[in-house]
Amino acid sequence: MQDVSSLVAQAREGRPRAVARLISLVEGASPQLREVMAALAPLTGNAYVVGLTGSPGVGKSTSTSALVTTYRKQGRRVGVLAVDPSSPFSGGALLGDRVRMSEHASDPGVYIRSMATRGHLGGLAWAAPQAIRVLDAAGCDVILVETVGVGQSEVEIASQADTSVVLLAPGMGDGIQAAKAGILEIGDVYVVNKADRDGADATARELNHMLGLGEARGPGDWRPPIVKTVAARSQGVDEVVAALDKHRAWMEEHGVLAERRKARAAHEVEAIAVTALRERIGDLHGDRRLSTLAERIVAGELDPYRAADELVAGLTQG
Repeated sequence: MQDVSSLVAQAREGRPRAVARLISLVEGASPQLREVMAALAPLTGNAYVVGLTGSPGVGKSTSTSALVTTYRKQGRRVGVLAVDPSSPFSGGALLGDRVRMSEHASDPGVYIRSMATRGHLGGLAWAAPQAIRVLDAAGCDVILVETVGVGQSEVEIASQADTSVVLLAPGMGDGIQAAKAGILEIGDVYVVNKADRDGADATARELNHMLGLGEARGPGDWRPPIVKTVAARSQGVDEVVAALDKHRAWMEEHGVLAERRKARAAHEVEAIAVTALRERIGDLHGDRRLSTLAERIVAGELDPYRAADELVAGLTQG
């Protein structure tokens, strides 16, 4: 068993090993997880969480690294969660994201963590919300959450970030998708990366057309900007940071930031409660209560919905 209070104190001092151990406790669903979250709760709420998502190959890792460089020049401490679809033992993210961000490896003001999805859908790891809390409590001013390469329906990042950045690249087929519902509707800021390639202007125009066809916006509403970048050469990255800062200021002015964080907390509580109920239901296999309900359904005495109501009532009371 680890001394949680000592780990939290060391993480607050910026010691990467302590941060790593806390996130490992989170990822491993340690018996100390509740103690960790209780210790972190009063220390969170200060970091600005930016989600970066997009199809494979658009340059998410390169863009993330370029953003880290810009934020560090501004003196901000940065945490990075890079989510990998593979097994945590495969080295996928370590050989991909870590290599692209190797220039920041020795910077004490940057903490980079690769996380495996472990089968969790939506583009994120199931432990991402708790890992964000760890980095927040550890004093990060900005937390960049880079999703796996996602498709149209994998939009979970929008419920976990303060600001969602959707990256596209010319020639990747994103232009065809611009008129469809899905991932291209969650962006607060759009980035057309690899803008030195042919078709970048056309991609930006199609995005702008999509935004024009979207939901009606009033004079004071946020209209997502479209920024063209060449992240590999750090071109346009300052403009992305400026757009992010502007969006944060707009959210604070209109109370949107507080509402998003409240919704994020509610989503987190719901997920924890549902997981707990699933675990309790899983423990019922072979239990007489479940067997009895099944017998009554087969006999026509009970329908499945009433049986489920009785089961849930029994679980919550017991």
